[in-house]
Amino acid sequence: MPTDNAILETKLTSLPFLHRGKVRDLYAVGDDKLLVIQTDRLSAFDVILPTPIPGKGQVLTELSNFWFKKLGHVIPNHLTGIDPQSVVSAADRAQVAGRSMVVRKLKPLLVEAVVRGYLIGSGWADYKKTGAVCGIPLPAGLQQAQKLPQVLFTPSSKAPAGEHDENITYADVEKIVGAKLAAQVRDVSIRLYSEAADFAAQRGVIIADTKFEFGVDAQNNLVLIDEILTPDSSRFWPADQYAPGGSQPSYDKQFVRDWLESTTWDKNSPPPPLPADVVARTRSKYVEAFERLTGETFAWK
Repeated sequence: MPTDNAILETKLTSLPFLHRGKVRDLYAVGDDKLLVIQTDRLSAFDVILPTPIPGKGQVLTELSNFWFKKLGHVIPNHLTGIDPQSVVSAADRAQVAGRSMVVRKLKPLLVEAVVRGYLIGSGWADYKKTGAVCGIPLPAGLQQAQKLPQVLFTPSSKAPAGEHDENITYADVEKIVGAKLAAQVRDVSIRLYSEAADFAAQRGVIIADTKFEFGVDAQNNLVLIDEILTPDSSRFWPADQYAPGGSQPSYDKQFVRDWLESTTWDKNSPPPPLPADVVARTRSKYVEAFERLTGETFAWK
């Protein structure tokens, strides 16, 4: 059974603290590595919610590790293989168990690589207004949640905490990282998504869209970083319930987004706490996504 001792933020005493993001806490491991801890924080509409989802950080970590291994032939990633519990004191181990990874310290690219296979979310909103998604024209008459004629690379800026990511053009990506890296990010992102989507389809899961983040090493080689293909960074739909023309049942935090949309919250002021049933159903959706995709029973630590 999962523990109800959710970790909203970590307080390690054995490593230097570096940064607290929307979900992850970062600590320094020497000069060239980082300890990344996936907390149980949940963000929606680029805002950190006050209510954690117990055990969520463990699900994200283990699912990311699954995908890093499965897609390792496409591009190198930031994992070192070092046991996170070996770099902290005994007193700190409970905060890292099952929810952390020791990674290489790299220079992150200030671009989020969004890949879309289906017309949903901000892509659907954009299409209704302009007939295009992020400036990419599409055929008329497409339905909400319809499979796109081709996979789209629709990047966004990486906003600081508290600010909203903004869709940008491919030309903007070239300006930010240079033409060579921009092409590599686009091509690798589309390949990662396509291979993952084909695999997930065999497990009865549609990956509607996802986002990847990248960094570069000292030689300017592209490296996959952060988390990948989790319910936090992707839209997962059960294939047996898929019906284009509206929103879809999902295994991701869309359930939380939908609940927030039903409240009076304006998406700028402090968000409301999540009810216990929303927390419980969200946790069960994350676990079901893990089990469907990996074929394994989730083991709580």
